[in-house]
Amino acid sequence: MSQSVPNDMRTNSNTSREPPGFSLAEVLAALTIGAMILVAVLSVYSQAERSVAAVNRKLDSIRIPAEVLQRIAEDLDRTVSPGADTRITIEPGVEDGYQKSRLTITRTLNANSSKPEIFKEITWQAGYDFDSDAEGLVIYRGHRGIALEDKLLEGDSQKSKADRELFVPMCAGVTYFKVEVPQGEKFLDKWSSTSLPRGIRVTISFAEPFKTVKGTLDVPEEEKITRTIAIDKTRKIIFVMTPKEGVDIK
Repeated sequence: MSQSVPNDMRTNSNTSREPPGFSLAEVLAALTIGAMILVAVLSVYSQAERSVAAVNRKLDSIRIPAEVLQRIAEDLDRTVSPGADTRITIEPGVEDGYQKSRLTITRTLNANSSKPEIFKEITWQAGYDFDSDAEGLVIYRGHRGIALEDKLLEGDSQKSKADRELFVPMCAGVTYFKVEVPQGEKFLDKWSSTSLPRGIRVTISFAEPFKTVKGTLDVPEEEKITRTIAIDKTRKIIFVMTPKEGVDIK
């Protein structure tokens, strides 16, 4: 015996249930909120990236000058020795408005020949690099002599002597590089005497320069990093006691 099915039950059984769709307003609201979140995230990321770049620039402005000054001090310590025939030459200069210097440390060897032979010569100099994107000077270090520092070049017989005496760039973006000799309360920016100075003062900076009245470029004094290097550390230092007013030293 067949049973009759109500019409409302047959209608419900033939209809498939689907999830309700999103309206256009809801889609636009979701896209707007997503765009706002994305902009906020990108803004925070950009700010963090700028902060990291600023910290890295600050660290580089301290680390790189310290490494250059330390390298110059090491060259002086290794080349200049008591009793050796050593000469130091300092030449000032200005290129494209930037203050620069040239420091040459030469140690000769008096062999059997009448003409002294250069045992080691190290040159520190700065020059403006027109091909570089970084504004400022590039500091170069040159070496020549009997024994080369790079053993690969020393064993390469195909390279000429001039090819093995190229200047190597040490750092770029330098806005101030000056080498001076202390003389009492004054400083000499030029030295060509056969006698060695007691010490030299090297100043370097990567700060933003400003134009002086003379038309050259300079940097603020607080942005300059200076190191005074003794030439002969084994020399006898004479101390002078200056008495104070009203105190007699016997």
